Amino acid sequence: MDPLACPPDDPGLTAAVVQTFPATQLFLERAAASGLRLALGAERMDHPVSLTIVLHWAASVFLWTGDLASAEQHIDWFISPAETNSLGPSLAIGHGFKGELAIRLGDAKGGIEIVRKCLEKLQAASYELLTTPFNISLAQGLAAIGQSAEGVALIDETIRRVEANGDDLYLPELLRVKGGLLLSTSSASADEAERTFVRSIEMSRRQGARSWELRTAIDLAGLLADQGRRERSRTILRPVFEQFAEGLDTADLKAAESLLATLG
Repeated sequence: MDPLACPPDDPGLTAAVVQTFPATQLFLERAAASGLRLALGAERMDHPVSLTIVLHWAASVFLWTGDLASAEQHIDWFISPAETNSLGPSLAIGHGFKGELAIRLGDAKGGIEIVRKCLEKLQAASYELLTTPFNISLAQGLAAIGQSAEGVALIDETIRRVEANGDDLYLPELLRVKGGLLLSTSSASADEAERTFVRSIEMSRRQGARSWELRTAIDLAGLLADQGRRERSRTILRPVFEQFAEGLDTADLKAAESLLATLG
């Protein structure tokens, strides 16, 4: 099911949003526009559950693209119907998004506390659908306050859980984040981080998750460039970057373009 084409009251919308996110990564501008269309439709129909589902998706897209102002706007919009209609898990998710946003904006300690509370509430409600992405945000927050080893342990635990459950949707991003964390821990080697990045890229390609592939290619290319392996760095990054025909003003594509410029 394609969430870009779903009516806002479709009962399968939640699954569509989560399961097809990798496929929409190549069309992020279109995804954001369609998310707004669906949200306005759900709001007009006074369908709060569908509205929160669509706004969850839209906020995720804006967080992904680095448009933090739009992300904050949609997170606040998301929280409002969740509070009004006593949608407990959705309200916890909205606050979790607030925590992720705080981490991205530099308030790592405050964001970590908010995300941990969100995870506690979701676990108490037996709502595990978003445990993995919030664990990723938590690990990134831990790295930001110098607790990279704890972040690696959290990512490893999450990887074991998703592999045991056969739910590998977020595995490429888990591996990318782990690779970055390994580079900031004294006990890990650059070779181990490189192998982790390569595995992330391979998994991204199997899923068709082009934005996850791009993110990892940026990280791997940066590592290789730092090691003086500039030609290998270009070979990895350029073909991934050239797959994107839209969204060229997003943070990741700008980062890729800038890195390629320095590589010559």
